[in-house]
Amino acid sequence: MSALALTGARADYGGQPVLGPLDLDINAGERVALVGRSGAGKSTLLALLHDRTRRDIALMPQDLGLVETLSVFHNVFMGQLSHHSAAYNLANLIRPFRREVKGVTAVLERLDMTETLWARTGELSGGQRQRVAVARTLFQGGHVLLADEPVSALDGPRAERVMEALTEQYETAVIAMHDLQLARRYADRLVGIRHGLIAMDVAADAVETEALDALY
Repeated sequence: MSALALTGARADYGGQPVLGPLDLDINAGERVALVGRSGAGKSTLLALLHDRTRRDIALMPQDLGLVETLSVFHNVFMGQLSHHSAAYNLANLIRPFRREVKGVTAVLERLDMTETLWARTGELSGGQRQRVAVARTLFQGGHVLLADEPVSALDGPRAERVMEALTEQYETAVIAMHDLQLARRYADRLVGIRHGLIAMDVAADAVETEALDALY
């Protein structure tokens, strides 16, 4: 059963084609890593998938989308703003509810970030801010994950921790990645993008190193 699908999808920028036309079918329960050099079209492809199927999708953009003047708690809680009324969200902004603090803390604990709960997000390191965005994505919930370079600012152990948390929570996922070792370890399928087209679509455990090298 398809969870996400594109048929004849294309994208233009300033009248110039940047992606497609291409077809892509993601089955429920499948974890797909999008690989390829910067500018190949991975972020555009994620945007098309999100625009076509917004419902029940957790999105982590590459630009993170954090409000740096607010605390880590408030940035993570934003993942569930659509779950509550405007009055509830406003009250929680002024004086966070205990149950929401407990829920956000549990997510931060999965990423070794509980000590930053009340820190101003703009005062954190780049890697910490990236983990805040990951925490917001985990807190958001849903059944499908679309993530754009979720571990680009993280070192080995922290990158592993993030990939474990994301793939444990989301059975269906499409993740753009530069780290090919992580991609092969945490994805079922690798989709290689080159010049805006799908140049490779293979099982992660069957891909040859030479085929990956040809994408870069």
